[in-house]
Amino acid sequence: MPASPRADLDSLPAYVPGQSVPGAIKLASNETPLSPLPSVTDAIARASSTINRYPDMGAFAVVERLAAELGVEQDRIAVGCGSVSLCQQLIQAMCTPADEVLFGWRSFEAYPILTQVVGAQQRTVPLDANHVHDLDAMSQALTPATRVVFVCNPNNPTGTVVRSAELERFLDAVPDDVLVVLDEAYREFVSDPDVPDGLGFLGERDNVVVLRTFSKAYGLAGLRVGYLVAEPRITEAVRKTFIPFSVNALAQAAALASLDAADELLARCSHIAAERDRVRSALLDQGYEVPESHANFVWLPLGERTTEFAEHALSRKVVVRPFAGEGARVTVGTSEENDTLLEVTRTF
Repeated sequence: MPASPRADLDSLPAYVPGQSVPGAIKLASNETPLSPLPSVTDAIARASSTINRYPDMGAFAVVERLAAELGVEQDRIAVGCGSVSLCQQLIQAMCTPADEVLFGWRSFEAYPILTQVVGAQQRTVPLDANHVHDLDAMSQALTPATRVVFVCNPNNPTGTVVRSAELERFLDAVPDDVLVVLDEAYREFVSDPDVPDGLGFLGERDNVVVLRTFSKAYGLAGLRVGYLVAEPRITEAVRKTFIPFSVNALAQAAALASLDAADELLARCSHIAAERDRVRSALLDQGYEVPESHANFVWLPLGERTTEFAEHALSRKVVVRPFAGEGARVTVGTSEENDTLLEVTRTF
């Protein structure tokens, strides 16, 4: 009998990346529309002279710098090949096939894929009528088998958020032996002070993990650097599930240079957030239902017309990210790109 892969992989959904079409405006992958800063590309160029050597497997220079920036101990930080790899490592570190991973849906497309790859069970809870995590329903969905809960805040793909009081109430309801992962990949685009910074929970709750990334606000999506902050026991377990040398030398150098230029990069985020609000306001004026977004994208809950809309946009050289039967996620681009998008939506 020939060697056969696991039978359950036949049902594994494929991760669908944002489509790239030559000559079209890509508003499908939540990337920043601006190139890396010259100081960052210079750091990458300098690091390229050392790529005949393996990178620092623990990315300890990045860990040291993040610890100083965030005001936490170094043993609370782990760096990974994008925050998505850390999602998988957390599930691997925490779950057996008998354990459950709980998350709202729709949320980050990788959660169910990573859960099934690891071999754990998944339990989902629908978003509420406003496309927001229904934390009360999620707390009621906890079972003795629940080991990890993901709360994506702001949520991908809807851009919606849970605020401080409701998140604190949820955390109070979660047993201490259940890990709550606050996935804050889009944190830098948040301007509402009532949207909690997950790092504020770490001192008082050992079962909270905060995920961040350099892919979005720092413009390093092509280099794959993410990090988590957690209780040291959790961080140590996550490090045991690393693929050796997965964060390459160029990525580490770029992350350090980006932290040096953080003020300039975060100013870009403020501009993108202003553009996001302008786009949403225009879409509302056009008659679209668009939930309030706190990320660098907006969500159009188009239901059965989603695929039709994506095809209409593509015919006008704009690529969006459709979720068939549900809605389309549209990244905020440059002002000119956003104006083109608004003409697409006007003519749909």
